[in-house]
Amino acid sequence: MENILKNLIHIAKKAGEEILNVYQLDFKVEYKDDNSPLTQADKNSHDIIVQGLKKISDYPILSEEGKEVSFEERKNWDYFWMIDPLDGTKEFINKNGEFTVNIALIYKNRPILGIVYAPALDILYYGEIGKGAYKVQNGKEEKLPISYRREKNKIRIVASKSHLNEETSKFIKNLEKYYDTVETTSIGSSLKICLVAEGKADIYPRLAPTMEWDTAAAHAILNAAGGKMVEYKKTENLIYLKQLPELKYNKENLLNPSFVALRADVF
Repeated sequence: MENILKNLIHIAKKAGEEILNVYQLDFKVEYKDDNSPLTQADKNSHDIIVQGLKKISDYPILSEEGKEVSFEERKNWDYFWMIDPLDGTKEFINKNGEFTVNIALIYKNRPILGIVYAPALDILYYGEIGKGAYKVQNGKEEKLPISYRREKNKIRIVASKSHLNEETSKFIKNLEKYYDTVETTSIGSSLKICLVAEGKADIYPRLAPTMEWDTAAAHAILNAAGGKMVEYKKTENLIYLKQLPELKYNKENLLNPSFVALRADVF
């Protein structure tokens, strides 16, 4: 798997370069049937990743920007690639740099390897189940989670900039029962999950819709770093969160349920 990992990093960076080429231009924005934005960068990144993956494996590919594959066909897949060529298109359009290239390898409904590359920030996260997770920035590679000293009775939450709904606000408020200090920060795209894997955040509640390709790569990285990403069931007792089942992939409906990403030592 080591050679595949090197190839994946190369593919992600090549896609990131193409995204940045468009990022610097006065690009047009289209809107898909679900009203989500689409740019030339999404399309170009998709083409580069698909071409690259076809050169290194025969696994099927499921992409946000690819043609839809029926459940009847994909339900029999053991291994397949799940990609989001440009996660955080709204962040891309707003030019805040918080967008990523996401590539995940799924095995029997579970992400086992993931690459998340933020080209504008030049930060790369990668992880493989059983092999660990890593962050690469400024030429320096560090194993995740990076050791950050936690203050007693304090929890750090990372939340969505554009999807902080009422249910999420109530969830965050409920944390005050367990911690004296609840600190909240916001960042775009799958970087939120990566911050939990890294150890800069302790918990990320996402009680709003996402698609499987939005989370798969970062989910693999979080698991490889010892964390969990669980299906959220409404409860006042948050101690039971860690006992909830992990998100599953390649469902008939590719919409994720509400979930919570957790560091291993939370609660």
